[in-house]
Amino acid sequence: MSKSIAIIGSGFSSLSAACYLAKQGYQVTIYEKNDTVGGRARQLIKNGFTFDIGPSWYWMPDIFERFFADFGKKTSDYYELEKLSPAYKIFFEDDVITIGDSMDKICSEFERVEKGSSKLLRSFISKARRNYEIAINEIVYRPGLSPFELVTKDTVLRVGQFFKNISGEVRRQFKNPKLIATLEFPVLFLGAKPSNTPAFYSFMNYADFGLGTWHPRGGMYKIIDGMRQLAEELGVKIETNHPVEGILVSDGQASGIETKGEKIQADMVLSGADYHHTETLLEKPMRQYSESFWSKKTFAPSSLLFYIGFDKKLKNIEHHNLFFDTDFELHAREIYDTPSWPSRPLFYANFPSVTDLSMAPEESETGFFLIPIAPGLEDTPELRSQYFEIIMKRFQERTGQSVENNIIFKESFCVNDFVEQYNSYKGNAYGMANTLSQTAFLRPGLRSKKVKNLYFTGQLTVPGPGVPPSLISGKLVSELMSKTQ
Repeated sequence: MSKSIAIIGSGFSSLSAACYLAKQGYQVTIYEKNDTVGGRARQLIKNGFTFDIGPSWYWMPDIFERFFADFGKKTSDYYELEKLSPAYKIFFEDDVITIGDSMDKICSEFERVEKGSSKLLRSFISKARRNYEIAINEIVYRPGLSPFELVTKDTVLRVGQFFKNISGEVRRQFKNPKLIATLEFPVLFLGAKPSNTPAFYSFMNYADFGLGTWHPRGGMYKIIDGMRQLAEELGVKIETNHPVEGILVSDGQASGIETKGEKIQADMVLSGADYHHTETLLEKPMRQYSESFWSKKTFAPSSLLFYIGFDKKLKNIEHHNLFFDTDFELHAREIYDTPSWPSRPLFYANFPSVTDLSMAPEESETGFFLIPIAPGLEDTPELRSQYFEIIMKRFQERTGQSVENNIIFKESFCVNDFVEQYNSYKGNAYGMANTLSQTAFLRPGLRSKKVKNLYFTGQLTVPGPGVPPSLISGKLVSELMSKTQ
C-alpha cells in the first residue's frame, strides 16, 4: 500500500507539493483551516465585484509554465493569460512613469525622464537577464541543504554581487531619483529594503522589464482553481474547514495530525502553513527554532489592505498603480528600522477591472489598495480609518478625480486578520525576506532536524517569498521527501 502524507494548508506551495507527491504515487490529503482552498491566495466576491485578496502580480510566467509542464499540462489548460500593456504606472509628486510591455517602450520612457538613461538601462537589464538565467537554472531549484549548492562557475564569477546590495548597484549607474525608485521597486517582492538585498537579485528587474506583467482572466484565484483541479485529477483529497491543532509524534517520528479533535495517522507530515506556527503544534523539545530565533529574523512587511467597489469607471489609472509620491526611504525605515505606522505612506492600487471586465459590474470598478507596514504593529479600526483617509486624499489628488462619494462598499484586512486567518508570524504578509543572511541554506530548512518525516514548504523556507518561489518550494520538498524514504 502506498504511503500516506498529511499536508497542512492549501496555499501555492502546499498545492504544488501535493501534485508532485500524488504523481509519485503517495496518498495525499490536504487539511485547510479556512473554508476555501488557496491559503493567502483567496478571493472576495461581493455585489458582483471580484477581488484577489492575496497576491495580485503575475510575474515570471516561465515558472508557472514549468510547473504545469511537469504534469504534461499548460497554463492555458486551466486559465487564460493576458500580458498587460502598460504593465503599471508609478505616480510621483510631479510626474507619472508608465512601464510599457516591451523594452523599447520602457527605454523610451527612461529617456523621457533622463537623457542617456536608456543605454544604461539596456546594459543593466542585460546583466539582470543573465542573473535570472543563473538563478533559475542553477540556484532556486536546489533544496538549501548545503552552502555548496550556491557554488557554480557562474556564481563564483559573480560572488561580489552577493556582497553588494541592489540599491548601491542601481545608484552607481542611475542618478535620477524617479528612475532609482522604479528600479528598486521589484526587489520589494523579496521582502527587504533594496539596501539589504544582494545585487544578484537584480534578476527581479529582468522578471519585471524582460518577462512582463501578466493577468489571468478572472483573477489570480484562477491559478489556485487550476492547481486544485490538477491535484484532484492526480488523486489528492482536500479537506477545508479542518484547522490542524497538533502534529502527532511517535518515537521521534511524525505519525499524523490532530484536527477537530480527531487524530489522523499519516506516514509523513508536510506543512505549508506558517513555519513558526507549525512548530507551535509540536511540544517544545521537538521545535527546531526558538522564539528568539524568529524575533531576530527580517520578515516581509505586513499590509493594510482595502477592497472597494466603485459605482463608476475611474480615470487616469491602469491595472497596477504605484504611488511613490512621498519619501520611499522614509517609509522603508519605518517598516524595517524603526517599526511604526508610516508617517507618509507609499501605497499600491490595483484595478483589475480596467483590463478584465468580468471582475466588476458594468460601468463600475474593482479597487484594491495596499499600504506596506511593519509586521507586529498595533491594528485598530481607528488606525485603518485614519490611513484610508490619507491614501484616498492622495489618490484623488494624483489621479485628478473625486471618488469618495462613489464607494458602494469597503472591506479592510490588516495585521490582526493575517494572524487570525493565516496564523502568520506577527501578521507578515508574505514570509521571510531574502537578505544575504536569509538566503538558500541559511533559511529555515525544508526538513525538520528534530522530528523524522516532518517537512516544511512555503515562503519562510527555501527558496523564498512570492508565488513563483512557492511553486518551486513545493517541488523541492516533494523531491526531498521521496529521496529520504
